[in-house]
Amino acid sequence: MAAAAGGADRQHLAVALVTSWLVVTSPWIGMLRRIPSGAGWLDYAHVALGLVVLAIGCTYAWHCTRDGRWPLYFPVTPPHAGQVGRDVAGLLRGRVPASEGGGLFGLIEGLLLVALLATGATGAAWLAAQGGELAPGWRDAHIVCARLLIGLLVAHVITVSLHLLDFVRD
Repeated sequence: MAAAAGGADRQHLAVALVTSWLVVTSPWIGMLRRIPSGAGWLDYAHVALGLVVLAIGCTYAWHCTRDGRWPLYFPVTPPHAGQVGRDVAGLLRGRVPASEGGGLFGLIEGLLLVALLATGATGAAWLAAQGGELAPGWRDAHIVCARLLIGLLVAHVITVSLHLLDFVRD
């Protein structure tokens, strides 16, 4: 199990670093219907690294949710959904939710995983459709997913920071 956790840690680090690079450099990407004929290394690096993140993201999501752990990331069943409500109510009273065992923080992580995969999938679909009539639609979907990913990434960083603050206070 420790070796598996180490693999997940490496996957998490790789996804975090490469996704951060993709987000930071995305304003300089100049593509619409296809990769432009005068595309630079940044455009090609974005496409290649996006596909890499999609592949690693798929294996990371599988690792996180296998062996019955999916309710930790998607607490939608009755025994787990109540924890999200309790966490939100606690937040409104100034209490930081627990970071383990699902709940609000787990839901944010699960939604972040979905947004990561959706961003990668729409980017791959955009690449596959390049030059065609569907390319602009996939581009629009990719941008929406990327913005959702960024919002959830910010929420994830905040929740991790609150979790670390909890460690310091104890």
